[in-house]
Amino acid sequence: MMSPLQRAERVGALMYADDATSQSLGLELLGIGPGTASMRLHVKPTMTNGLGICHGGFIFLLADTTFAYACNSQNLRSVAASAQIDFLGPAQRGEVLTAIGVEQHRASRSGVYDIRVTNQADALIALFRGKSAVINGHVFEEIE
Repeated sequence: MMSPLQRAERVGALMYADDATSQSLGLELLGIGPGTASMRLHVKPTMTNGLGICHGGFIFLLADTTFAYACNSQNLRSVAASAQIDFLGPAQRGEVLTAIGVEQHRASRSGVYDIRVTNQADALIALFRGKSAVINGHVFEEIE
């Protein structure tokens, strides 16, 4: 029988192996545990907008991806039911962004997750809240 941490780590490895978007953009899965996940993104020149700062869509993508790993970490296939983000500061070309997601509530078929996005100086860039919905199935089938 797997421990909750082993289950989460297996979910993370399996999801990342099929996560072409994260791999192509260089998102790194730093860690995963029951109801938690952390990811990192290096802001490349191609991720900046006309104002020379990181496009908000990439910050949302980092937070949303972290949310996806956190809400699937218990091996219950889950998708986003809703999400919102507050951009609190700009991210500059060359910065390293880290997103840390934590489950705030989970009951039956839904959950609420908060994700903090910071830069390498620990300045807060964005706050994201995602609500998840459990769908049928598991990321992997567990054998007892």
